[in-house]
Amino acid sequence: MQPRLMALEEGKDLAPTVRTYQHRALPLRVLQFFLVFLVLGLGVSVCSMYMIRFFKIPNAAPVVQPTIVPSCFVELDSIQSWIRPPSNLLHIMNDTELLWRASFVPQIKSYPFNRVPKIAFMFLTKGPLPMAPLWERFFKGQEGRYSIYVHAMPSYDANYPPSSVFYRRQIPSQVTEWGRMTMCDAERRLLANALLDISNEWFILLSEACIPLRNFSIVYSYISRSKHSFMGSFDEHGPYGRGRYNEKMAPLVNLTNWRKGPQWFEVNRELAVKIVADVTYYPKFKDFCRPACYVDEHYFQTMLSIETPHLIANRSLTYVDWSRGGAHPATFGKVDIKEEFFKKIFDSKICLYNNQPSSLCYLFARKFSPSALEPLLQLSSEVLGF
Repeated sequence: MQPRLMALEEGKDLAPTVRTYQHRALPLRVLQFFLVFLVLGLGVSVCSMYMIRFFKIPNAAPVVQPTIVPSCFVELDSIQSWIRPPSNLLHIMNDTELLWRASFVPQIKSYPFNRVPKIAFMFLTKGPLPMAPLWERFFKGQEGRYSIYVHAMPSYDANYPPSSVFYRRQIPSQVTEWGRMTMCDAERRLLANALLDISNEWFILLSEACIPLRNFSIVYSYISRSKHSFMGSFDEHGPYGRGRYNEKMAPLVNLTNWRKGPQWFEVNRELAVKIVADVTYYPKFKDFCRPACYVDEHYFQTMLSIETPHLIANRSLTYVDWSRGGAHPATFGKVDIKEEFFKKIFDSKICLYNNQPSSLCYLFARKFSPSALEPLLQLSSEVLGF
């Protein structure tokens, strides 16, 4: 009572003081109430989401449908997304997925865009390409008419400069063994990756020891005008032909169907799709053609001679010298590279081209050692035409 009496005695009014204190306390209480309500609301929301997600409790709240944006504001899919070549060859598809994807074939034969048919050059190698400088010269100025794919051992890390035609052209690979189905797996892998580019029309299998014998224009003209693909396929009697046949392959493949031919081939897009899409002949050759049956000399050759004999020329475009005997062909080094050497190749054979006799039978040759590169570069302009 004393303070109040003192205040009254001094003429002070306490009413404003009390009102001011009540006015300032009210917002603090409201804020506290709001924070408690917010925390409770968040807690209930989190619990509801947890129960819906983990206990599959249906959400009773109405689902708000997303607003459909008019098509004029959406970036629509275009033909370019279908015809544009893959920007990165190092995809993550496994072989089953890759072969399935590569087997897609348009049912309408005409193309709704300006398609320039390309040749896919597929290099099956162990590692580096010692003939790369010669190939660089061969491809120079021909952009848009070729594609390059390299299947090397998985451990090999290519280091071609950005200016090289081989820069980033290595595809996902697996270990291959000479004479076994893994070799054909690698060839199918190359074909499948090349088929992903819809502009690739012709497919040539090469090794690191291969060189071109003619300039690009002649090669392109020869292949694009041919009525046939170039897969060597012949019936060879004896231990290295029919002698490799296994009767367990019948009745799908009989002895009279059995064919042999060089590993190195050129096929068009139709035959390339048949090879990657095959699930009929593959198991038979995998199970019953093992060394001393070398499957890369029999699988594609036999299958295509059964399925599409009218589409193959029964010869290879790659010159190989077996005259020295043995399990492998002759290898040519620095001392072999002379004008006379190539004249011998050019004049070595008369063949059929579009059912007419021709002296132009080989477009490529193998096997060349790294020591042959320097003299090849010196002679290429005058002898090879590039």
